[in-house]
Amino acid sequence: MMRIMLGGLLSLALLAGCSGADDPAAAVAAAPGELQVVDWPLPGAVPGTSAADLTLSHAGTIMLSWIDTQPGRRHSFRYSTWDTGQQRWTRAPMTIAIGNRMFVNWADTPHIAASLDGAIWAHWLQKSGEAPSAYDIALVRSPDGANWSPPLVPHDDGTRTEHGFASLWPHGTDLLGIAWLDGRATAGGGHAGHETHDPAGHAGGGAMALRAALVDPAQRLVLESVIDTRVCDCCPTSVALTSRGPLLFYRGRSPDEIRDVLVSRLEGNVWTAPRRVHADDWRVQGCPVNGPSAAGHGHAVVAAWYTQGGGEPELRMAHSADAGDSFDPPQVLDSGGNVLGRVAVALDGHQAAALWLREEAQGQSLWYARFTPDLSRELGRQQVASLQARGHASGFPRLVLHAGIAHAVWADVVDGRPQLRGARLLPPQGG
Repeated sequence: MMRIMLGGLLSLALLAGCSGADDPAAAVAAAPGELQVVDWPLPGAVPGTSAADLTLSHAGTIMLSWIDTQPGRRHSFRYSTWDTGQQRWTRAPMTIAIGNRMFVNWADTPHIAASLDGAIWAHWLQKSGEAPSAYDIALVRSPDGANWSPPLVPHDDGTRTEHGFASLWPHGTDLLGIAWLDGRATAGGGHAGHETHDPAGHAGGGAMALRAALVDPAQRLVLESVIDTRVCDCCPTSVALTSRGPLLFYRGRSPDEIRDVLVSRLEGNVWTAPRRVHADDWRVQGCPVNGPSAAGHGHAVVAAWYTQGGGEPELRMAHSADAGDSFDPPQVLDSGGNVLGRVAVALDGHQAAALWLREEAQGQSLWYARFTPDLSRELGRQQVASLQARGHASGFPRLVLHAGIAHAVWADVVDGRPQLRGARLLPPQGG
C-alpha cells in the first residue's frame, strides 16, 4: 500500500502560509484505482500543534484552525485559509486568542466556521475553576479575519461545570448556530476523568445536557434551546447542513446506559424530537470519548460512528436520502480490535468519503475510503499515512471535499510532541 512520507517538513511548514500549489515531487504514485496522496504542508504546523479543525466555507475557502503550545509560552489559538481555486495558502497564520486559562486537550477541541455574510466565527474553551471539568465556551466573531470581538459565553448558568464539545454552523445570512454539551445540571460532577479522558461516568449530580443557540452579528442569542436533557458526557457532536435545515448528531445516554447516536433537526425555531440513527443498542457504563461525524448535501446525509453494539468494535456508516428523516441500514466501514473510534466524513454531489484511524502493532495508520453519494458502492480505499502516535495522541482526523479533491488533516507525534500533518488526495493523472 502506498504511503505518504511526512518527515522533515518543519522548515517548509513555517513558510507555507503563502506557498503555491503542492510540490509534485511530494506526490506518492497511485496504484490502479487509488488516489494520489500528496503532502499538504500546513502553515505554522510546528511541533506543539494539535486540535485541528478543517471547514469549507460557502465561497469554497478551506479554513484550518489549531492550537499552538510551546514550552514556557501561553496556548495560542490560530488559523489560516486555503484558496481552492489558486490551490495555495492565502493567509499567513493569524492568532485568534492567547491565554493562560485556555483549556486544551485532545478530545474537546476548538472550531471555526464562516457565516454567509463572510464573517468568521471561532470558539475555544476557557477554564472557569480548578476542577478538571470546569470550563466554558468562548465564542468570537471577526468581520475581516483579523479583528476579533470580545468573547461571548453562550451559556449563562454561571456554574463551574463542563461546557464543551461544541459544533458550529452558518445559519441564514449572518447568524451562527452553536450546539454544545452543558454540564450545569451535574452540580460539579461532570466527567470525572476528562483531563486525562478516563472514560468514567459522572462523579455525582445530574446528567449532561445538549443545548443549542443561534447568535446574531452583534453576538446576541436569538434562539436558545434544550435539545436533550441526558446525553453522553464527553463525546463530540457533529452538524450536517441539509436543504431542510441543520441536523445535529450526538451520542445519547438512556437511563439504562444505551449510548447510541441520536439526531435532531432544527425546523424553523424548533428542534425535532431526537431519534436514533440506528438501534445499535450499545450499553456501556462510561463515556467512550468518541462521537459521530456527519455531512450533508441537499437532501443527502451521511454519518459515521463507532459502536460495540454488535459485540466487537465497528465503525458504521449510514445514508439518508430525506435530510435525516430516516436512515438506511448502516454498513460496516471497518471492524476489529485495531479500529479506533475517531472518524471524519465528507459529502458532495459526486461522492461520500471517510477518514479514520487504526492502531497497528507498529503504530497507527490513517485510512481513506470513498463511495457513491448514497453509499451503495465503494469506489476504493487506501492507507494515507503511517503515524508514530499511539492512543489518543493522534486526536481526531479532519476531512473536507472540494472539486473532487479530499483534504485531510491529523496529528502525529514527533520527538514526543504533537504536530499537525496534512495530505490531499487527487485523482490519478490521466484517470
